[in-house]
Amino acid sequence: MGGTRRPAAPRGRPTTGRRRRHADDGRQALVTSARADAPVVPAADIDDDIRLAAALATGAGRVLVGLRDRAGTGDLPREGKALGAAGDAAAQAWLAEALATHRSADAVLSEEAKDDQARLTAGRVWIIDPLDGTREFAEIDPDGTRRTDFAVHVALWTRGLGLTAGAVALPGRDQTFDSGTVPTVADAAAQEVLARTRPLRIAASRTRPPAIVGRLAERDDVELVPMGSNGVKVIAVVEGSVDAYVHAGGQFEWDSAAPVAVARAAGLHTSRLDGSPLRYNRPDPYLPDLLICRPELADRLLTALQAVSPG
Repeated sequence: MGGTRRPAAPRGRPTTGRRRRHADDGRQALVTSARADAPVVPAADIDDDIRLAAALATGAGRVLVGLRDRAGTGDLPREGKALGAAGDAAAQAWLAEALATHRSADAVLSEEAKDDQARLTAGRVWIIDPLDGTREFAEIDPDGTRRTDFAVHVALWTRGLGLTAGAVALPGRDQTFDSGTVPTVADAAAQEVLARTRPLRIAASRTRPPAIVGRLAERDDVELVPMGSNGVKVIAVVEGSVDAYVHAGGQFEWDSAAPVAVARAAGLHTSRLDGSPLRYNRPDPYLPDLLICRPELADRLLTALQAVSPG
């Protein structure tokens, strides 16, 4: 089923804000939901894993935006936990059907589905988070606007290779970043930090920043930038609006697999907080901490984290 080749030319999804059109190769695109207005996986994206990951993340994002556009009508609540739960369920259903249609031989690990331990002997496992940032998806800001800092994560883990495809969709911003087309980060901003002409900017949870990040922020050369979901934080590093994302205190593989795949393709450093590798498709999918940053800053950050880490 599907290869892992890098696409010859980016196509088929908005990426880093640029809108692109699908090329029709003559095959029928497949609708992957009973809803008449359900997103379609373009035929041109089916055979390539990276392009499929991007199409899946984008499609699930459209499901979420469509559902939120209907919030407050019929049985859909206007905001809050019930709306978030509806979003989780709708995106999960669409992704599950799409993967069953296009990659039926592959295993799946999802936040919103029972963990099938058959994945531990599978050669290929899709690791997905149908809605990363459920709180942000369901919130309305005081000015009455909807938040845009939520994401969809779709990654592929391949035995012997690790993460071989990944895509992060930011549906509220009509953007999808994937490991085949994401540009390599420039090092100019990192040099400013190393020269101490500006503080090191770290993406942090806007509601529950971990204690170790708070201890880092006590330094006069560190600035915290609060924002929503994990995917949004990692993409902020990719785009250069922050220099690093530091997390501790609990995550699972689906929280980071797709963002890490995209970050690695962009040339960023990715590791645990102690510098050890991030590993996926483990028997226990709990993956409590991670560091994603510009590679020139990795040694400095790892040293700083060691200094503020308890014990």
